[in-house]
Amino acid sequence: MQLSKNFSLAELVASQVATRKGIDNTPAPAIVANLTRLAVLLEQVRALVGAPIAISSGYRSPALNKAVGGAGNSAHVQGLAADISTAKLTPKALALLIRQSDIAFDQLIYEGTWVHIGLSTGAPRRQVLTAKFAGGGIIYVAGIV
Repeated sequence: MQLSKNFSLAELVASQVATRKGIDNTPAPAIVANLTRLAVLLEQVRALVGAPIAISSGYRSPALNKAVGGAGNSAHVQGLAADISTAKLTPKALALLIRQSDIAFDQLIYEGTWVHIGLSTGAPRRQVLTAKFAGGGIIYVAGIV
């Protein structure tokens, strides 16, 4: 099922971890509606970059989210977030470009080797963070650093 010109449902639910562990990552209809909103957001990012966007993680069922160590309140579980990259830009350059745009995201996190971008069910906060990985944990700092 095509959710937008360049993004399919299959692409937004694909997970190597789910396949390896036999986890059903099929979204409910309400989640598919959110994934359609997410696909529209990703189309805006693709147009901004002028190149294809790769999705390393989109929707995660609660079981998959737990298996990958995702936050309990992750927007991925609601179908409202994706971890993305592009061959055209480094992840940091991609995060900076999105931050400087007028794209209405809720949360943008530069995570080193990818960029997390998410929507919300309310007004977009345009929260921009950088994930710092240390000592087996993650801390988030404001801005792109």
